Amino acid sequence: MSRPAHVFVIAEAGVNHNGSLAMALQLVEAAAAAGADAVKFQSFHAHLLAAAGAPRAVYQQEATGAAGDQLEMLRALELTADEQRQVAAHCRECGIEFLSSPFDADSIDLLATFGLQRLKVPSGELVDVPYLRRVAALGLPLIVSTGMATLSEVGAALAVLEVAGCPRDRVTVLHCSTEYPTPPADVNLRAMVTMRDAFGVAVGYSDHTEGHTVAVAAAALGAVVLEKHLTLDRTLPGPDHRASLEPGAFGAMVVALRAVELALGDGVKRPTAAELENATVARKSIVAARTIAAGETLTADNLTVKRPGSGMSPLRWDDVVGLSASRSYEPDDPIAEPLP
Repeated sequence: MSRPAHVFVIAEAGVNHNGSLAMALQLVEAAAAAGADAVKFQSFHAHLLAAAGAPRAVYQQEATGAAGDQLEMLRALELTADEQRQVAAHCRECGIEFLSSPFDADSIDLLATFGLQRLKVPSGELVDVPYLRRVAALGLPLIVSTGMATLSEVGAALAVLEVAGCPRDRVTVLHCSTEYPTPPADVNLRAMVTMRDAFGVAVGYSDHTEGHTVAVAAAALGAVVLEKHLTLDRTLPGPDHRASLEPGAFGAMVVALRAVELALGDGVKRPTAAELENATVARKSIVAARTIAAGETLTADNLTVKRPGSGMSPLRWDDVVGLSASRSYEPDDPIAEPLP
């Protein structure tokens, strides 16, 4: 019998370190303490990711102020290659997997030297064919976010990855919305199931809602990967802090997700051991409703059902009615007739 898949929980540190190595190391420690399986950062070179004058998203403007373009914002959030190596080393020390999303070819090549167990493709790169071919060529399992995408775009990206050497059984597709924070009405969580059924891939959810209610619902719907932003303080300046959980709340989410894992079970409908003990108390048996003489026909008038359930199950009612009593019964005596 199959057991439910372990939900792989990713603490999305992202750029919530605000460009500080010390804060990045603290985020690693917080993710490990909260019970996450992995902590994920973002690897990019600002000048390769955004052109001068590229506008920021509305949520980024609201979180960081209206002045400045994407390039200026991203430069303040970069970690150097050496800093990323230090973060990865600290992950090993803390017993948590290091993950990162590369946003440019140089960052893909850098992460290829880290000995990663898997790689995360961010939503914005889903339609970047050269990028997809480059990450597929690494031979790593891929986690692919699909924010802003249509179903056909997801299918096209999977086809590119397959041709480039990454088969679908090594891809987990994450449903998500790139609205930060995402209102519950905009989540459309059933789209995760749609992608699983349409493409035959493992699926998960990258959650940008406030709180963890939707994340837990995703696990109940079959997500095998759950990604959620982690911050040390939601009031810090930066684009993603508001849509993140602080360490205590993140830990509470992990506890809830693990409870859902257990609750999902293996899908076989059967009583638990504890229920079997309760069955005798809560169920009923076929008993005599009044005195019944030996040889008397058993009927709906002289039979009834009462607790406890230690005798003949009422499921056998139709098998019993019409038989001749093989012996006499007093009221409430369990009926014990040989049945075909």
